[in-house]
Amino acid sequence: MAKASVKLRAKAKKGVVDIKCLMSHPMETGLRKDKKTGGTIPAHFIQTVVAEKNGVPFLNADFNSTISKNPYLRLQVSGAKGDKIRVTWTDNMGKSGTAEKAAK
Repeated sequence: MAKASVKLRAKAKKGVVDIKCLMSHPMETGLRKDKKTGGTIPAHFIQTVVAEKNGVPFLNADFNSTISKNPYLRLQVSGAKGDKIRVTWTDNMGKSGTAEKAAK
């Protein structure tokens, strides 16, 4: 089984949902050289991240090649237990990853 591209946790407490998100991605800048071939490793990085609460987007972030491998994102949004949180990323090669959880 393949590794999940997004690990998501959402906890509601006192009207605030604390969201912790780990995105598995190599985040290549396009500037590194391959040690075996000497050629440049092509750029491969997350470009957009969208976070939604109950289907309504509350975050639309643009990332670039300066973000480190396996980016970690922590957010807080007003909400309550049971709210559906969804985080989706899309990279510069058209691939994407998503995760959805109900706030506990």
